[in-house]
Amino acid sequence: MTNFFEDIKLTIKGKHIKIILPEGTDERVIQAAIKLHNEGIVTPVLIGPLNLVKVAATQAGIDITGIEVVDPVQYKDLDELIEKFVERRNGKATPEQARIQLKDVNTFGTMLVYTGYAQGVVSGAAHTTAETVRPALRIIKTKPGVSKTSGAFIMVRGDERYVFADCAINIAPTSEDLSEIAIESAKTAKAFGIEPKVAMLSFSTKGSAVSPETRKIEEATRLAQIKAPHLAIDGEFQFDSAFVPAVAKKKAPDSVIQGDANVFIFPSLEAGNIGYKITERLGGFEAIGPILQGLNQPVNDLSRGCSAEDVYKLVLITAAQSVIAGDQ
Repeated sequence: MTNFFEDIKLTIKGKHIKIILPEGTDERVIQAAIKLHNEGIVTPVLIGPLNLVKVAATQAGIDITGIEVVDPVQYKDLDELIEKFVERRNGKATPEQARIQLKDVNTFGTMLVYTGYAQGVVSGAAHTTAETVRPALRIIKTKPGVSKTSGAFIMVRGDERYVFADCAINIAPTSEDLSEIAIESAKTAKAFGIEPKVAMLSFSTKGSAVSPETRKIEEATRLAQIKAPHLAIDGEFQFDSAFVPAVAKKKAPDSVIQGDANVFIFPSLEAGNIGYKITERLGGFEAIGPILQGLNQPVNDLSRGCSAEDVYKLVLITAAQSVIAGDQ
């Protein structure tokens, strides 16, 4: 099997994808932009005051000749962008307020995607998740039938690929939330070459324990199965029941999941966040993401401790999301 990112490059090659990088003065972001520019597969667009972006690049010893830089204050179509922002906010922002809000690089970058200037946003190297996600929810918004966005990681080790969710956004998801997350995670899996088999995780398998927590997962499973009867979704499962065939045979012999799950839906954010980090640090997996799910156009969030390589890889993921969405 080819490298995961080589597969992605084949998906996006020749598609003329532009990805917005709102944190144009961050050295890691500039380094990623140079690598992307040199490869010529994705066009990076740095956002920020041109003089400050140039200073940051010079201080880092990076030549940004040929890289597109857009200054929110000096943007030639700013008045049109303000008008479209006011229209999109539907009475929640005046033109004066819009002009102020569009000075925020994440809001400005998200509007460039909404208006078709670019196809996706990658931010979070110097901003919180809330600062990255809030403009996306207000401007791009979630897809029909999806009430909340969620954050998935693709876990990669050699030829092994799994999807873990939600590991980034929803602290205490309800049964309804979890059913949505399961279905969107299955879509993410399929988009990146994984035929989804979705396990709804708990500390119980098929009623081996009964509590409000296990009933929540049981109800989430039921809702997901009703909404997406074509998908292989089942629960509630302890992890070993979902992943180990011998355990599945004993604990869930009649399930469509027989130790072969590859999409794992965690019952809470704390479980998901802990789970993916244990898998990454002890299991030797690469954690790719978080990939934000359920939005009309892709906006993805970096960790503030990210490397330039992390930025580069998430841009490729974001570009692939835009291509896949366009093909659907």
